[in-house]
Amino acid sequence: MIEAILIPLKDTLHSISSGLLIPTIIILLLLLALSAFELGALLVEVFTERRSKNNNLPELIDAIQGKNAEQITEEIEQSRLFRRQKAALGELISHAKLPAATLEALGRRLLADEERHYSRITDRTDLVARLAPMFGLMGTLIPLGPGMIALGQGDTQMLADSLLIAFDTTVTGLAAAGVAFFISRLRKRWYEEYLGSLEALMESLLEVFDRERGIEKQEVRKTQGI
Repeated sequence: MIEAILIPLKDTLHSISSGLLIPTIIILLLLLALSAFELGALLVEVFTERRSKNNNLPELIDAIQGKNAEQITEEIEQSRLFRRQKAALGELISHAKLPAATLEALGRRLLADEERHYSRITDRTDLVARLAPMFGLMGTLIPLGPGMIALGQGDTQMLADSLLIAFDTTVTGLAAAGVAFFISRLRKRWYEEYLGSLEALMESLLEVFDRERGIEKQEVRKTQGI
């Protein structure tokens, strides 16, 4: 009785696992292609953004002290900041006349937008680094069943083919995961540095604008004789 129920269940499981082999191989190839694409994007990022050149952040903070919005914009445009950093700072400077609390909230939103942008980039390679070994393991285990059956039947050719697929999927999964993990770690280190620099510059700008408002209020009071 138990055997009569178990046999169809085993056949069903075998059919499902065998049917998953081709989708597993396709997904592995897609993950490997995505890793190669992200590696190319990383190289483009290195050369276009000139990552090897470090920005002298303290000098830039000193340079914007005591200047108006237009002069600060010129200093930022002439600096070695990256394109997205310049755009975020430019957006903050263009709203310099807003109340202090509103301007601070705008700065937080701009910084959060940058964090989400960089998180979306690193999430892609993080996903590959997690999924590729899983699908590599699936591609390793699925052919082993037919391989064991072939071994029992003395079919060495079938066994060799099964083992070849198993080894190939393992290597492909590990290669895709290794490349993706390297890219993620490198980018996260870059982006943490960029976000830290952007946050420091935004805080400096808010302080400059606060002092400017204080000076303007004092001048108004003097003209009014208060």
